[in-house]
Parts: sequence; structure tokens; C-alpha cells
Amino acid sequence: MQKQKIPYINREISWLSFNDRVLQEASDLSTPLIERLKFLGIFSNNRDEFYRVRVATINRLTKLGKKAIAIYGDDPKELLQKMQKKVIEQQNRFEAIYQQLLKQLAKENVFIINEKQLNKTQQHFVKDYFHKEVISTLFPIMVDEHKPFPYMKDKYGYLFIRLITDDPKKKNKYALIEIPSKVTTRFVSLPHERNKTFIILLDDVIRFNVHELFEGFGYAVKEIINIKLTRDAELDIDSDVSKSMLEKISKSVKDRKKGLPVRFVYDSAMSKEMLGFIMKKLGMDKKDNAIPGGRYHNFKDFIRFPSVGDKKLIFNHPRPLNHKYLHNIHTNILPVIKERDVLLHYPYHTFDHIITLLREASIDATVESIKITLYRVADSSKIANSLINAIKNGKKVTVLVELQARFDEENNIYWANKLQEEGAHVIYGVPGLKVHSKLFLITTRVNGRELKYAHIGTGNFNEKTARIYTDFSLLTADKNITSEISQVFDFYANNFKTGTFKHLAVAPFFMRQTFVNLIDHEIANAKHGKKAYMILKMNSLVDNEMIKKLYEASQAGVEITLIIRGICSLVTEVANFSDNIKAYSIVDKYLEHTRVFIFGNNGDEKIFITSADWMSRNLDSRSEVAVPIYHPEVKKQIKDIINIQLSGNTKVRILDRLQQNIYKKPKAGERKIRVQDEIYNYLKKDKETYLKRISHLKQNLRP
Repeated sequence: MQKQKIPYINREISWLSFNDRVLQEASDLSTPLIERLKFLGIFSNNRDEFYRVRVATINRLTKLGKKAIAIYGDDPKELLQKMQKKVIEQQNRFEAIYQQLLKQLAKENVFIINEKQLNKTQQHFVKDYFHKEVISTLFPIMVDEHKPFPYMKDKYGYLFIRLITDDPKKKNKYALIEIPSKVTTRFVSLPHERNKTFIILLDDVIRFNVHELFEGFGYAVKEIINIKLTRDAELDIDSDVSKSMLEKISKSVKDRKKGLPVRFVYDSAMSKEMLGFIMKKLGMDKKDNAIPGGRYHNFKDFIRFPSVGDKKLIFNHPRPLNHKYLHNIHTNILPVIKERDVLLHYPYHTFDHIITLLREASIDATVESIKITLYRVADSSKIANSLINAIKNGKKVTVLVELQARFDEENNIYWANKLQEEGAHVIYGVPGLKVHSKLFLITTRVNGRELKYAHIGTGNFNEKTARIYTDFSLLTADKNITSEISQVFDFYANNFKTGTFKHLAVAPFFMRQTFVNLIDHEIANAKHGKKAYMILKMNSLVDNEMIKKLYEASQAGVEITLIIRGICSLVTEVANFSDNIKAYSIVDKYLEHTRVFIFGNNGDEKIFITSADWMSRNLDSRSEVAVPIYHPEVKKQIKDIINIQLSGNTKVRILDRLQQNIYKKPKAGERKIRVQDEIYNYLKKDKETYLKRISHLKQNLRP
């Protein structure tokens, strides 16, 4: 009898389904209008990265022929065709949604207009703006049959211009102009008219005036088309052992900018003559991921679309809460952590607590040292500046900077050099591993006794992303945890010291086996007729072995609930495999980023938070840390938050085997539960209840 094939959704196809959920938000009538525009920007930004990394990888695999199928599991050429078909279908929906949004915004007196729609007053303004702000940033490159096509940078938009002349001594030409959206705003506000807001894109400001650049040379503008090229962004890291990791990554980042093209996007209105010319010059054909699009590209800029018009057009972002135990801004944080574990949940709680804690540690006389891992930090990082302040105050500061954090390499190189110049001991990652853990360890000494405080989180030490990503930070002085975090930092400093861990689950050495053992325990409980369940929340579930294990658990009767934001290669609703598995995805105003694993454990639940998804790269090729939650109050809080997520019936999708992304809707008589608003209200009420109790106790203590 032939062995049944394990159900598995290709990760690239599943990722495209995730981006479909982002596109759903752009079309969802319950999402504020300007936020819907921003979701188009997020969708576009996601797709750019997908091409730069994933499609580039599949392109590389096509060169391996039949070997690629053995390595990857799918025929890369067939997969590229499937992906391109899906991308074009999504692009058509994208354009339709954008046109709908323009009409709906107009009803709210917000008009996004092009150069053909300007009235006389607006024309004068645009001409004046062009001369004051734009013309000095434009540097046209002339193109003809005899010259190689100019180099086009990744992540930039360009205007490709067809020029004609009446001069018989001259030939018609083309020109290429980079749209300077890095140095001036993409969205130009025009003068208000009778409570109406008008915005024109920088692209169209240039279109309206570009003839001025060529008239003096006897050329007229015949056609202007928006184009964009996406390049392979995978780093090829030099294997030369004589070079430092810093040198290797620096060189690789420079080389990335010359990566091979993986996608060419053009306005579908482009004439056949122009399209044929540029495709020939680029050495591409329509099979080479040439994607016809609309009038505008680089839609990622719409993430920063200005907040104009009525307040109802944008999300209501309530002010982040101070944690109930840190409500008094004059309270020192270390003594609070000494008494109890503290769980911060961003963006509902303020990230300022982390910055305050590091600032406090930098001036506290009892603090001897601070050790921290940095993966993605803000451009002008308050975290990094807090560490510099600690160095200046005489603290020993050790910083592991992961130089291979994709697309943040240059920023991380800058901060690594800066911290080293200031006197920090900088560790440039771990050879062969990417350090993805979110840790810091503060060591104090009081009356000769050493006491350590630790942070274990699910997200980066980044004050900007902490406003829009949902993440957990556990602050603890539990010796069982802090002593093992200390071992992790020992490993970073001395890679032969892998450590012994009884509490933490640490990748790449022990995490996979820890979770396999916990699943096996649930399987054993189910087989003995005991209640057995798992609730697993993560960004991506891709690892083949872990998926097989979940199928095995489902077959044994373990109830499994998945909350997966992004890629889910596990297939639900498959008889004899996933009968007991349900999967959901939440896409809303904040990006879901927490990873939480809950195991029933025969009534004594085990809960972990971690920086790791269940992907092979996280479990086998990265340094990751999962921490068990021991404090009863923190344990209850995480479970309450997960239960809120499971009760959600707004902005929640069901992940079915057909990847239809069907919304989970309220049942008859059930109130609407929007998860992210509900969690904020839960934490706010919890804080208010605590403060009332404290106030009541103080009143009772008064004489």
C-alpha cells in the first residue's frame, strides 16, 4: 500500500495568501479610508521584499535543474509560473481597490489628482513647487539604441520618457529619471479650496513640468511611463577566513545593490514600442516576472500617506498605557522586578519602560554590567544611546549586534561601530548562526551579593516598531531564568560553551526537542483519555518535522488551535491528518508579532513566549530563546490575552485548506469582538482595578 503524502502548502504560495489578507484590509469597508490606502502601501512593501528574497531564491534554484526538486520539494520553474499568475491577479485587484478608494476619498472631500486634472490655480502652484523643490533633484539620463540601459537601483521608482523631434538631423530618444522620493515628499498638498483637500503625487508634478528639461534641446515629450526594477537581495557572504564578519557583511551589502533583476513592473498603458525597447535593453522577456501594473509604482510610500481630512479617516490609536506596577513615573523599575515578574505587552503598554529601565541601570551605583542582543534597532536608537550612557557611567556593556539582520545590516554596522568607539565590548554575531533572541541581562551587586535581572522578549529593542507590532517583554529576577540567560551570553562570547538548560528552550541546540517532547506528552495524555490540547501562536509555521508532529498529535486526539499571522504550511480540514486542528489569522491595525506556545500538560499548563517561529531556520540555524512563564499572575494574563484572540470575530480569518481567508463573523446575538481593541481595554481595566485597590488600601491605613 502506498504511503499517504503528508499535506503541505508551499511556503511561497502560503505567503501570497497572507499578503491577500493585507489586501483584504485595503478593501474592508470597516477600515478607515486613509488606513486602507496605507494597507495598499504595506501590501506593496511586503511584495517587494518577497521578490527581493523569496523569488530571488527560487530563481537561483532553477539553475540546479532536477536537483532543485530534491532540495526544495517543488519544481522551481513551475512554482515561479504559479506565483506570477497569483501576483498578476493580486495586482489587478490592487488597482481596482485603489480606484475605489479614490472615489470614496472624494466623497470625504479628499482628492488625489493627477497632472491632467489641475485647475489654473493648481497648475501655477505645481509649476512653482517644481522649480523650488524638485527640479534641482532631477538628473535625466539619455537612452538610445547604441547605449547600454542605465543602471536602475532597487527600491526606487523611475519615469521612462519617450522623446520625439522634428529636427531631421536628430533621432528620437528615450530618457530615464529617478523619482526623488527619498529627498522630497511623494505626496504634495495643493492649496485648499472650500474645505476640499487636494493631493498630487510627486510623479505627476514631474510629468506636468518635465518638458522643460528637454525643450531647449529640440525634443518634445511623447510618452511618460512609471517603471520599477526589483533586484535579488540575498547576501552572498565571502568565505575568506582572513576577513572579519564586519568586513564580509559590509562588502555583501554593497554587492547587494548590484543584484540581478528579479521583477520588472511597468504601466500597462505603455506603448508596445516603449515596452519592446526596454525589455530588449534589460535582456528580459515577459516570462521573466515582467508585471503589468498601473500608473504608479513604489506604492510602499503610501504607508506614509499624510493624515488629512476628518479624524474618522484614520485609526484611533489610544495612548500606550503605563504598566500597572510602573504607573508612577518616579518608581525605580529594578526593585519592582525584584519583587515580581512584569509582563509588558506592546503597543498597548509603552516601550518607554524599557528605555527607562536601561537609563536607570546606567546610573544605578549597584549595577555592574549590562549585556544585550540587538537585531533591529531604530535609526536614532534610544536603546543604543542608553547603552552609551551606561558606558560613560562606568558600566561594563556587552552588545551582541547581529550584522545579518536582513535589510538592517547597514544600520547595525553603524551602531556596532558607534558602540565599540564608545567602549562597549561588541560581539559581531556567532559564526554559522543568526542571533535572533531578544535578551538583556543586568547584573547588580549589593552588600557583596550578586543579583541579576533579565529581559526575554518576542520582538526587537526598537521604539518605533514597538508602536505598531504586538510583542511581549518579560522582566524577571527569577534566578532559574537569569542564571540560564547568563549561560546564553557566555555562549555568545565563547561559542564552545553551549550551556546546560533546565528551564529555557534554546535554539539551535535544544528548542526543537523541547517542543517535540511537550507535544509527545500531549499525545500520551490523549491516548490515556486525559484532556490534551495546544494553543500555538506564531508568525509562521513552515517546518516540515514540526508539522508532521502536529498531524500526529491531531490523529491521537489532541485539540490544537493555531493563530498564525503569516505563512501556514500546515493544511487544516484534511481527514485523518488535521481533524482536530483549527487555524486562524489576525490582520488589523497592529502587526501581530507575539509567539506564545501553550501546552495543556494534564491541567498544569505550560506556557512559553519566544522570538522563534516554527521554521527550520529558527529551530536549526538561529540562536533563539523560549522562556517558560512561572509567575501565576503573568501566566493568567497571557492566557487571558490568548483567549481574547480566540474569541475575536472581527479582523480574524479562518485558515482553511483552500486558503480562502474567510472572515470569522459574530454568531447570532454575539457582540463584535475586535481583538486588538479588546486587549487594550482588558489591560486598561486591569490597571484601573489595581489602582483602585491600592487607593482603597491607602485610605484604610489613614489614622
